[in-house]
Amino acid sequence: MKIGIVCYPTFGGSGVVATELGKALAKEGNEVHFITYRQPTRLDFFSANLFYHEVDIKSYPLFEHAPYELALASKMVNVVKYENLDLLHVHYAIPHASAAYMAKQILKEEGIQIPVVTTLHGTDITLVGKDPTYEPVVTFSINQSDGVTAVSESLKEDTYKLFKVFKDIEVIPNFIDLERFKKQKKEHFKLAICPNGEKLMVHTSNFRKVKRVEDVIQVFFEVRKVIPVKLLLVGDGPERDKMERLCRSLGTCDDIRFLGKLEAVEEVLSVADLFLMPSEKESFGLAALEAMACEVPILSSNAGGIPELNIDGETGYVCEVGDVADMTQKALRILSDENLPGFKLRALERAKTFDVSKILPLYENFYKKTIERTLSLSK
Repeated sequence: MKIGIVCYPTFGGSGVVATELGKALAKEGNEVHFITYRQPTRLDFFSANLFYHEVDIKSYPLFEHAPYELALASKMVNVVKYENLDLLHVHYAIPHASAAYMAKQILKEEGIQIPVVTTLHGTDITLVGKDPTYEPVVTFSINQSDGVTAVSESLKEDTYKLFKVFKDIEVIPNFIDLERFKKQKKEHFKLAICPNGEKLMVHTSNFRKVKRVEDVIQVFFEVRKVIPVKLLLVGDGPERDKMERLCRSLGTCDDIRFLGKLEAVEEVLSVADLFLMPSEKESFGLAALEAMACEVPILSSNAGGIPELNIDGETGYVCEVGDVADMTQKALRILSDENLPGFKLRALERAKTFDVSKILPLYENFYKKTIERTLSLSK
């Protein structure tokens, strides 16, 4: 198949999933064309089956903000026409689904039928998408898609609850490349961080309020009162400065390291004993899955789709959003020398069920069904 993938080229979950999906599709012999305004972060190697088409966004004095959606739709039209694509797969509804609808109508006028698959990732539904500013367009664009997928059952339910969507939504969960995300021998790194045998807690995110990084630091502060422990915070964002001030006020800065954005996050996860995800909203929890693949148990909130991934009492524990006291007790339970090995083993076994080799065929079959259905309706 010849597939066009439209996504945000950033560190965010939707962009990561879209890029990794494209790479996996290309590896299986499909021709994959990425369409976005910058080369995706993880599109970092050469493949004969991978192509990148940059959206050219011109700014004119008339525009206070450049009309990206129009430039994107035009680029989609050109790529579909000149690369003879079989399907467009857009990740994150805003504004990709509406731009794809526009491109589809333009191509239809030229006698070209292009199926569009929209994958919903989370905040495009639960936060940004339901804003009255965008909701009518988001609803229309989803309903006009030829196929719709969501990354969790929770997100599927939220979509039906928040929008007047009548399209069938197929749940295809996020996935992991177990060849990349696996426990590595990094004992020297662990020794440098925890020279006296301390346990190591890790959190990765984009440091937005919804990630509740403050809860991570508060849980660490309470655990630190009971056992020797260190904390690594990976990522960057609007809450980072506030979190640095918090660790200073608690007197924990000597035991906390802010590492910023890291590409090779699997190296940090390889030495972790516990991964914290206390998010207020989380459609799936891709960062948690990456940790589990590196044999790290998860302490999470019960938000969104996280409980579909983190099995309470087996791969870690699931707590109410904001319940720092319960999270502290569960963290201590996981980190005990008696319990930790079992949690680590079960986390890895759970991660294996989301291996890309198991999820990729679900997407390929969904593509084929969508193409066949679209072609039959156009006759």
